[in-house]
Amino acid sequence: MHANDTSPDRQNAPAHEPEIGAAPADRQSSEAPEAAVAAAPVAEQAPRGEDLLREAQAKADEYRDLWLRARAETENVRRRAQEDIAKTSKFAIDRFAGDLLPVKDSLEAALAADAPSIDSLRAGTELTLKQLIAAFEKSALTEVNPLGAKFDPHQHQAISVVASEQEPNTVVTVLQKGYLLAGRVLRPALVIVARAGA
Repeated sequence: MHANDTSPDRQNAPAHEPEIGAAPADRQSSEAPEAAVAAAPVAEQAPRGEDLLREAQAKADEYRDLWLRARAETENVRRRAQEDIAKTSKFAIDRFAGDLLPVKDSLEAALAADAPSIDSLRAGTELTLKQLIAAFEKSALTEVNPLGAKFDPHQHQAISVVASEQEPNTVVTVLQKGYLLAGRVLRPALVIVARAGA
């Protein structure tokens, strides 16, 4: 067939026939707006740099506020602890002093008597000693009287060693009693110890 073929079939054909496999023009035009609509929310949802900066600043302010509050609370706790320690140190002897007041009252009453007899003075002294021992016991102050016991360098202080029939290193004389305060040596007992044999 000639290139200038003007057959009726050829003349009635559309000017632009779509290629096989190509999408129709109206279909392409309808899909383009849908793609734009689908892409729009994604762009709107993506956070901007300014928004991220504002959120980070808000978080930083929140954490700084929490830190300041924690720091203030720590300072308050430390200050209260120092005050409690100072009060404890100042008034640690409070209960013991209160227990000693009746002892002082008894001594003053004995001295205030006009003509006390020997028996009344002895009875008053024994009563005062009982009150003092009770005050010691309430404050965990215990007496160390190691007569006849083995010498203990942690609780006794030997000032002399003598020959004795007792076993060597045994306390034969107590010159001054010792005292323990809550199990700790407050004052060692002054003692004389039996000498070891030759």
